[in-house]
Amino acid sequence: MTVLIQRLGRALAVAIGLAIGLALLVIFVVNRQAPERSDSPPAPMAVAAIEAQPMAFRLEARGHGVARPSETWQAVANVSGRVVERHPALESGTLLREGTLLLALDPSRYELAIAEAEAELTQLESEEANTWRLLDLERQALDLAEQELSRIERLAATGSVSTSQRDAQRRSTVGQRQAVTTLENALALMPAQRERASVRLSQARRDLSDTRFVAPYDLRLGEVEVELHQFVSVGQRLFEADSLAAAEVEARLPFSMVRRLLGSVAPAELPPGSLDLSERIDLDSIEAELELVGAPGVRWEGRVVRVASGLDPATRAVRVVVRVEQPWRDARPPDRPPLQRDMYIRVLLSAPGPEAQLVVPASALHQGELYLADDQDRLVRRPVSVAFQQRDLAVIEAGLAPGERVVLDDMQPAIEGMALSVRRDEAAEARLAARARGEALPGERP
Repeated sequence: MTVLIQRLGRALAVAIGLAIGLALLVIFVVNRQAPERSDSPPAPMAVAAIEAQPMAFRLEARGHGVARPSETWQAVANVSGRVVERHPALESGTLLREGTLLLALDPSRYELAIAEAEAELTQLESEEANTWRLLDLERQALDLAEQELSRIERLAATGSVSTSQRDAQRRSTVGQRQAVTTLENALALMPAQRERASVRLSQARRDLSDTRFVAPYDLRLGEVEVELHQFVSVGQRLFEADSLAAAEVEARLPFSMVRRLLGSVAPAELPPGSLDLSERIDLDSIEAELELVGAPGVRWEGRVVRVASGLDPATRAVRVVVRVEQPWRDARPPDRPPLQRDMYIRVLLSAPGPEAQLVVPASALHQGELYLADDQDRLVRRPVSVAFQQRDLAVIEAGLAPGERVVLDDMQPAIEGMALSVRRDEAAEARLAARARGEALPGERP
């Protein structure tokens, strides 16, 4: 009996719920309102637009690289000896002027070698003079012997002189001839002996000069590996020094950027037979600006000197070498440090484009389309072909004509043919032209 009552209660609850739901549904249907209809068109959407015009465009290529000195001196001992003189400032990081004596080895061994070679040359000169005098005497004696032999030969022919006397004179004359020939051979060997002695003297003098290490240019010392009174061997590394005349940065830049940039400065016809890239392409027309990464405002002006062989194996980027002359000249540490080894540098290369381009802000592109305003201020969605993008600019290759109005706003929704209220943004046009010329806007990093 209790179970039956419970089942009846649940069924009653379900029936009541259904009844209430049906009642609410009837109420909503009876009281529904039809949608309001308006015969007036929707208000035009207010948008800002610019007028597309060909403008001067400055091509850019951006990349990064590590600074290094243009010339580094690896001082290595060409001769052995004990260090007898060492500059008191011969330490890593020191700046020294050209012509400063940095290091000197014991020169006594090489001074003795020079004295020995000079003495040998003096001796050879004396021997040569004596030999010439002896040769003159021997030639006189030979002339007398030849005359005597001729006289005896005539007498022997008449029987006035014995055969033994004639033979004795012949032997004497041959001996005199041999003496003259010996002296002549000795004189012929004298130039070779003098040359050998001169070579030994020159080598000794070079060895003596190699005992002194003089700064060949203004430099900054790197690692120093030698001390006073230390004995150094031939081939031993002593110290390293970087030239202060110039610094270089081998920047890695995207291939496509470098290709466009070099194409803008290459002549229409390349001179035949030219192998040097600097002769075929005007590298001096490319402006180069370097900036220290992590230190905004620390910049240097440079110039492109060459394009290194091959691409970077890791990034397939082009390796362009940029040189900065006299990087220490205007240094004011710590606000303006000099460009020195191992600094990580951002490089910007730029050159004027060969012709005017149709340029729009990259933000005006919507998945390959531009929003345009037609003559009736209606929205036109136009697919365009983009030649390339540079920073926040897009160069339009096809699909856009000069004088057409490009909508800058990102409209939601963007319905083809919708009415627009177009306002020409002349300030945006001026900013666009300035950016296309490569000019930095106020407060913006170049």
